[in-house]
This record gives sequence, C-alpha cells and structure tokens, in this order.
Amino acid sequence: MQSRITGTTLPVLEIGLEPNDVIVAPPGELSWMTPGVQLRTTTNTGGSRGLWGAITRAVSGGGLFMTEFSSPGGLSAVAFAARVPGQIMEVQVQPGRGYLVHRHGFLCATLGVEVNAALQRSLGAGIFGGEGFVLQRLSGTATAWIELGGEIVSHELGAGETLLVHPGHVGMFEESVSFDITTIRGITNALFGGDGLFLVQLTGPGRIWLQTLTMPNLAHALSPYLGATREAPPAQSVEAGAAGAILRDIFGNQR
Repeated sequence: MQSRITGTTLPVLEIGLEPNDVIVAPPGELSWMTPGVQLRTTTNTGGSRGLWGAITRAVSGGGLFMTEFSSPGGLSAVAFAARVPGQIMEVQVQPGRGYLVHRHGFLCATLGVEVNAALQRSLGAGIFGGEGFVLQRLSGTATAWIELGGEIVSHELGAGETLLVHPGHVGMFEESVSFDITTIRGITNALFGGDGLFLVQLTGPGRIWLQTLTMPNLAHALSPYLGATREAPPAQSVEAGAAGAILRDIFGNQR
C-alpha cells in the first residue's frame, strides 16, 4: 500500500491499493476511486463486534455503518478529500498507543483499527460541554489518517502538566493524556465572556494536537453569504485515462 497527501488548504489523501490491502472509512468520506476498487458497507468492521459496538461508534461520530475499500483484482486507488480547510495527519495506532480524536476527525484507516466513543468522567458536564466533548477513541493496530481544521499546534505535556482548551480546538491527543470537562471560572466570565461555559482540561503525560479552525467559527464567518442558493455547475465528464493516471502517479516512482 502506498499513500500520499497533496494540497495545502484543502488537502486530499490518495491511497494506492494492492490485492491484500483494505481501507476502512466512515460513510460519505469517498472522493474518487479507480474502477477496480471494491466497496463493502457493513456494521461489523472498524473494531465493531455486534450492534452495540456499531452504536457506540456512531455516538462518537464514526457512523453506524462503515465502508471497506479493497482491490482484489490488482492495483487500484481511492481518495479522500478534506471537508474543511485544514490538514490531514497520518498516525500509527498500536496497542498501548491509541489516540482520542475530535468527533469528526477520523478520515480512514487500514483494517485493524478499532473506533469507539471515549468515556466521559462527568456525564453532566459532558452533556453540556458543547462541541468537542464527544471524542473518538482509535485503538488496535493500524495506520490511520486524521482530519484537523485550520492549522495544527502541537504540545508535549509532561506528567501532571495541564492545559485548558476550548472544546472546539481539541483536535487529537494520545491516550496517555487524561481529559475532563471544567467550567469557566467567574460567573461574569461564563455568562458574558463569549467563550462558553466549559473548557477541556488535558493533563499529561503525552502529546496533544490542537486545531485552530472550529466549525462554529467557520459557520459564523460564512453565515452572511448563505442567504441565497445558487445553481450548481453541471458535472463534467471524466476521461477514461484518468484512472490510469492516478495509478501511475501513486505507484510509478515506487517500483
């Protein structure tokens, strides 16, 4: 399997599949693929064992169903484009080195990934904690790709070192980092400060990745321009040689 991430503001992940390769992704993430890719949509993948496992994954934002992409007939390619301006990161998930990711951050992974909801320490605070309090837990053994919004700011937290983060800016952190929901101090700050009522408390040891773009801020910035809908441009035909060009780009210089 070969992969590459291209682009800057709106990157795309392209993966070249060989006969034994399988990629798992939530529904709706596919951008394009070559004709040889085979799709299998099921609840029993991504670490799910039965209906309850699929429901738990769906709560975390991973979807009740997931799709497996394979290429039994030879070399093929599949692509996943970013949905918002930001970056796509590749991480290695291993036993004892999992990751907690913001609710819609999981893009895809190799077979062997386990996607579940992260447990909250305080249910009441979790319910009212706003965007970012529901996290996806990635475990198992796999290569995974994560989509984060805007720029990425990374910090290495030492043992006992704590950082308070707005929930929307929590992108991803290692499972060794503990997290909890805490309230903004001061009634005036909480009610009139404009930063919400809750913050996420991240405590080391471990690495955290913060994202500068939050979906509420993006929606607020775009809202003045969404008053009228415009007709989408007509779809353009795809030339027959496009599939071959994608495969040559991915595999051509690596054999």
